[in-house]
Formats: sequence, structure tokens, C-alpha cells
Amino acid sequence: MRLEPPLDPSGDDARGLLRRELADPTYFQDNLVQRIIDWIGRQVDGSVEGARGIPSLTWFAITLIVLALVGGLAFLASRARGTARRDQGRGGDVLTDEVVTAAELRRRAEVALAEGRHADAVVDGFRALARRQVERGRLEDSPGVTAHEVAAALAGEYPQHRDRTAAGADLFDAVMYGERPATRDQAVAVLDLDVELAGAR
Repeated sequence: MRLEPPLDPSGDDARGLLRRELADPTYFQDNLVQRIIDWIGRQVDGSVEGARGIPSLTWFAITLIVLALVGGLAFLASRARGTARRDQGRGGDVLTDEVVTAAELRRRAEVALAEGRHADAVVDGFRALARRQVERGRLEDSPGVTAHEVAAALAGEYPQHRDRTAAGADLFDAVMYGERPATRDQAVAVLDLDVELAGAR
């Protein structure tokens, strides 16, 4: 029986028509996996052909950018390793396991100051200050003690120098952990504080 438009099949009729359409063998002539492989092949071929059309100057620029990125990452990685080695070598604590006197630390700080290494002068100067107070019996010899723990302990011993000692501890931490540069005046201030505390009663 011939159906004339408009067609308005019922749900069952529509499903039957769809089943007959999909049962057509032409849909199964090509394997689905093969179609996907062919599509991927066409994409790769198109990419290669497109790349051939790029001027050699553009390829050169792309190569330079990639090399610069790789070089930059390598530089950052080596710098991070160097910083870790440097921090490990000098340690971040004020009082360390290193067997050294306050006078030796003071000499190191003065040499660093003379050579313009102000950050090293601050670090060794504050360590000299702490070590000298250990030697005077005003501070407990506790390797691993932090700059602020030193400042807090000395504030009880020298209340008139509380602010300057706290400022020295802040500077020590900023230089040691924040890798911030120090000025000559800051290094001199730490060394002067060491002298004043050494002469205080």
C-alpha cells in the first residue's frame, strides 16, 4: 500500500521503518574502526602538508622559542638547586652545630662587610651577637634556635635594646629566608648592636 504525504506514522510504524533502514547492508560495507583510522590518517596528512607550507623563517623562530623556554627552565632549576645548597651550607638557624666563637663570627662578618657582601655580614654579625651572649651566660646554647627566639630571650636581659634586637632578628630572617639584599648601614647596625650588648651590664 502506498502512503501519500503528509506521513504521520505511529510510534510502532516509525520504529519499524527505522529498523528496515538500518538493516540496509550499505551501512555495513565499511568497518567503523577502519573509518576512524582513515580519518586519523587524513588529519596527519593535512598537518604534514600544512607544515610544508610554513616558511623556513617561521620554523627558525619556533625553534628559537622552544630552545629559549627549555634553557630558561634549566636555568631556574639550577638556580633553585644552588639556593638549596647555599642555604644548606650556612643553615638558617642563628645558633648552629658549627664550633665557632663569637670573635670568629665577628671577624667573618667584618670581612664580608669590607668585601661588600652585606647580606653575609648581617647573617654572621647576628650570629656573632647571639654567640657572644651565650659565652656571657645571658643566652642558652641551643642549636636550632631562631632569630626571634634569640631576640625574645635578649629582650628580658636588655629591655632598653628590645626594639633594635627585634629589628636585627627581622633583618636576619629577611636576608636568610627571603633572600633580600642588605645595605651597608644595616650590616653596620647589627655589628654595632653586638658591641653595645657585649658592653651592657
